[in-house]
Amino acid sequence: MSHPDNNQLKVLLEKDEIAKAVARIAAEIKQDYQGKRLLLIAVLNGSFIFLADLVRQLDMDIEIDFVQLASYYSATESSGKVTFIKDIKKPISGKDVLVIEDIIDTGITINFLLTHLKKMKPASLKLCALADKPSQRQITISIDYLGFTLPNKFIVGYGIDFDEQFRGLPYICYLEK
Repeated sequence: MSHPDNNQLKVLLEKDEIAKAVARIAAEIKQDYQGKRLLLIAVLNGSFIFLADLVRQLDMDIEIDFVQLASYYSATESSGKVTFIKDIKKPISGKDVLVIEDIIDTGITINFLLTHLKKMKPASLKLCALADKPSQRQITISIDYLGFTLPNKFIVGYGIDFDEQFRGLPYICYLEK
């Protein structure tokens, strides 16, 4: 992995801040879904680290499935067109479903996914996001479980990439231009 020089990468959220947010979100989810079997649908690739840390905190009966969508390709802005790379495999009709996403910005991709999932008639459908960047919003999105609201910066780290780089950083940074 090539690293940008220190002038390009600025730490926004440290590891301990992220861990506290994940623990808080997990506590909220456990309380809301007590006694229920929950299906987590994680949006690949960006949410996999968040998902792994969240699942370890949940300590409850869950199922997991994955979906992969494309809208960014290698650009720094969404193309506005969303396509499926991988759809879910598990039936969701009548199930409590929680979508796990890394970051919500324009809202286009997550709106596409939520609309798709609603057609499958889950008992409930909620959204959990590590981060929200409302300054980029083009479609109103309701986030039920949220870690952080972030400024209008290009975010990387903790699973979030730029052209497949920086996913493995244990903290969240932004790229300065």
